[in-house]
Amino acid sequence: MSRSVEDLLRIMATLRDPERGCPWDVKQDFATIAPYTIEEAYEVADAIDRKDYADLRDELGDLLLQVVFHARMAEEAGHFAFADVVDAICAKMLRRHPHVFPDADGKLLSVEDADTQTAAWEELKRRERAEKGHEDTSLLAGISRGLPEWQRAYKLQKRASTIGFDWADPGPVLDKLEEEIGEVRSELAAAAEIDANDVAAKAANHARLEDEIGDVLFVAVNLARLAKVDYSQALRAANAKFERRFRRMEALAQAENTQLDGKSLAEQDAYWERAKVEDKAGLL
Repeated sequence: MSRSVEDLLRIMATLRDPERGCPWDVKQDFATIAPYTIEEAYEVADAIDRKDYADLRDELGDLLLQVVFHARMAEEAGHFAFADVVDAICAKMLRRHPHVFPDADGKLLSVEDADTQTAAWEELKRRERAEKGHEDTSLLAGISRGLPEWQRAYKLQKRASTIGFDWADPGPVLDKLEEEIGEVRSELAAAAEIDANDVAAKAANHARLEDEIGDVLFVAVNLARLAKVDYSQALRAANAKFERRFRRMEALAQAENTQLDGKSLAEQDAYWERAKVEDKAGLL
């Protein structure tokens, strides 16, 4: 039996019913549900990364449930309903694609290429913010602080690049990355010279170290952006590679009736190198 969005809305309304609903669902609010919303978005990305389209179907359903959950809570509080969410996004898409959907006079905006469209999109967003009375007129206005920090770094850099505040290619970024790593090295060396009982000096050094490592990470995002590499995808792939190789290390140790725990770093590295060779040969 095929079900509809209306069915999902009714299910959520029942789950939130104070008398006959689910106690867990009833007690939730926007703040407690927000982490699940973020988690489900990442689950969608993971299914796409694995090219598991059956799982993608399920994860998209989970993400849709999050939208319905928030909309239901908003309706209960008298803010808006699910229909208002749909109406708002439809209006936004029509408004922000004047090169696809004609205006009231039947006119279409001419757009030369994707870069021109991106610039037009940002200008439309800027106008919308102004119309809503937002006082922040900075080029960087409107970049959400709720984004993962690496993604916010990307958006800040991308926005700044629209007025030419950007490197032309990845080369200078590599130089900057080396410079920032050098500053991290300096702070680490300074930390080794601080008296163990000098709490204030240790705290100040830690703050500087955090600042310098932050610069390294920010520049790394810039490097990926200018190299046209998806930072998130690259990091997911690196995580997957590490997990794959580490699990193989464990398996190799187990096959020798031993465990990694308790072995020296040199012994563990030997297993890592074996796993790395197998991985590069496509055996994992």
